[in-house]
Amino acid sequence: MAQEPDGLFPLDDVLPPRKPAVGGASFRDSPAAARLLDVGTVYAEPEAAASPRGREILARFPDAEVVEVPSHWRIPGLHGNEGNAARWVRVKTRTLVLGVKKTLTVRPNGRSADWIAPGASNGCAMACAYCYVPRRKGYANPVTTFTNIDRIIGRIARHVAEQGRKPEANQCDPRAWVYDVGENGDCSVDALICDNTADLVAAFRRWPTAKASFATKFVNPDLLGFDPRGRTRIRFSLMPPEDSRLLDVRTSPVAERIAAAGDFLEAGYEVHFNLSPVVVRPGWQGAWAELFRHLDDVLPAAVKSQAAAEVIMLTHNAGLHEVNLGWHPRAEELLWRPGLQEPKRSQNGDLNVRYRAAEKAASVRRLLALAAEHAPWLRVRYAF
Repeated sequence: MAQEPDGLFPLDDVLPPRKPAVGGASFRDSPAAARLLDVGTVYAEPEAAASPRGREILARFPDAEVVEVPSHWRIPGLHGNEGNAARWVRVKTRTLVLGVKKTLTVRPNGRSADWIAPGASNGCAMACAYCYVPRRKGYANPVTTFTNIDRIIGRIARHVAEQGRKPEANQCDPRAWVYDVGENGDCSVDALICDNTADLVAAFRRWPTAKASFATKFVNPDLLGFDPRGRTRIRFSLMPPEDSRLLDVRTSPVAERIAAAGDFLEAGYEVHFNLSPVVVRPGWQGAWAELFRHLDDVLPAAVKSQAAAEVIMLTHNAGLHEVNLGWHPRAEELLWRPGLQEPKRSQNGDLNVRYRAAEKAASVRRLLALAAEHAPWLRVRYAF
């Protein structure tokens, strides 16, 4: 086997194909989960460590060194340490941060969801090379888990009550207000750490006018037991497998995400797909056509009848490009294409790069045509 950069293993070795846990066993306690998240150091704000959820998490990792920090955003030796770029994946595996979510803002969205809820985490144990979250963290991006989940859910509950019933259908949902609860993390991975994701699913189960939504690249069979009763939408992120093997480091294989769709629908989730990010590279159209054909071949009719998708073209960032060169330069051969890209100011003020307007528009049209040809049942909610 050819030697890969630190932490880059063939995906099937890291996360082998798996089935839902049986006999009461939790995937959270499995060897596969431990290979993704084997915590040796916990940086914790004192309030977070002392909270009920914080104590539960620390009990889950009894052998970890606990380091008290004044803020989950400012951790000397972790954030801003250029040397950590070469240890990008190891830091994600061995490090966990516990904090208290202080800004409980619900923001309007209108694309993936009606609203962006205050998230219960920031960062991820997976290592997708294009992820936007680490752009504000410097050279390390492990999971930060917010332990004040009761306050987060309470804020969402008040907002749901303030909205009342949805007055008219939109592309987010015909009847429910949709809240994205995983903007800066992956709720399926968060469920390996604690019950924050289970608590969110249970909360939305009680609210008939609202629906939770989160995107994921990780198949966690524990979620099949959360009983969402149609009030949580899970969006499996997809791209051609050959792109995923290079860019979606430490994630579940694309075929496994697709194969899980039927199980999650049967368990009570609404199942959608994120076609994201679409990376323009030689042969990209044929690769996406093959992916659409695979979806059409293997998905159950019940999944197809309720499925919808989002199309998101790649957006990149110069700072992240430099970080990636320190741990995964091969990814940048696909992501950093100055001849095709132009500056873009994002909604949050970041200066990023995206495909030039004409190239992007043409690529979106071509992808939509491929979907219509090979998976005509797949409704595209939006594309940008």
